[in-house]
Amino acid sequence: MTLARAIELARGAKDRAYPKPGVGAVVVANGEVVGEGATESGGRHAEVVALDAAGERARAATLYVSLEPCDHQGTTPPCTEAILAAGIERVVYGAADPNPEAAGGAEHLRAEGVDVELADSFAARQVNEEWRTWIVEGRPFVIYKAGVTLDGRVALPRARWVTGEESRRTVHELRAAVDAVGVGGGTVRADRPRLDARGVEAPRGQPRRLAFSRGPLPDGVELELRSGPIADELRELGSEGVQSLLLEGGPTLAAAFLEQGLVDKLMLFVAPWLAGAGPAAFPAALPSPRTLTRLASSRIGQDVLLEAYVREP
Repeated sequence: MTLARAIELARGAKDRAYPKPGVGAVVVANGEVVGEGATESGGRHAEVVALDAAGERARAATLYVSLEPCDHQGTTPPCTEAILAAGIERVVYGAADPNPEAAGGAEHLRAEGVDVELADSFAARQVNEEWRTWIVEGRPFVIYKAGVTLDGRVALPRARWVTGEESRRTVHELRAAVDAVGVGGGTVRADRPRLDARGVEAPRGQPRRLAFSRGPLPDGVELELRSGPIADELRELGSEGVQSLLLEGGPTLAAAFLEQGLVDKLMLFVAPWLAGAGPAAFPAALPSPRTLTRLASSRIGQDVLLEAYVREP
């Protein structure tokens, strides 16, 4: 449960820590939590916050931390130094650090006689799934989102919306939580979407709004045209610090990203309709099947949100 608490703290620190990963830490001595902390904005790492809270009670205690303690000098000294100085006897961490500049903390602590255990928790990796993909792949973590009927159509005859008001609000919350939102040229021409986050808090500000299209864009459309090969555009976005991208396009855009293995997560808002006809959310055929993992469902108003990973973080 203490690792679960560290992961909960990491989730709460995510926006504050951005663009760095959100991390949570808990110090336990004799079965009692004696200190806990999370990444500060531009300040101390979670381990240091928790150790400072524990004080002398950290000696011979166990430290639970959502991400492998860093072992390099960045904007703060290595967390491994603070752990060793505090006299921590055991460290349990939820996920390995994929950043080669910061990794190696577990090995260093073991070499100094600390009992170190990797829990390899999906929940710990999930907290920073966007950052992990950005670090490892050099591109944004890509979510493909669609509102669909029960028979997989993305439009209803004579209806503006497929999904309900609650689902549409959730989409605005998603926009507020990502670095960029993108659509294809067909969606631009048909809907002239704004792609901004409306009616919700956006702690990071508005996302970049992109159109993946050969162009040109219609007059009056205030989107950023990305007209190169998709993989190249994603690498360029990654180099510009874009860690997450929400795709809201139709089946043509979905096919282009899926065929190149550039979708990480699917989010389908399934509405209680049978359209009978109209464009489908996905192309009729993909080059090969895609195995999805971590399938989950939740009720959003009258709709059901289905989530699954094409590529786990």
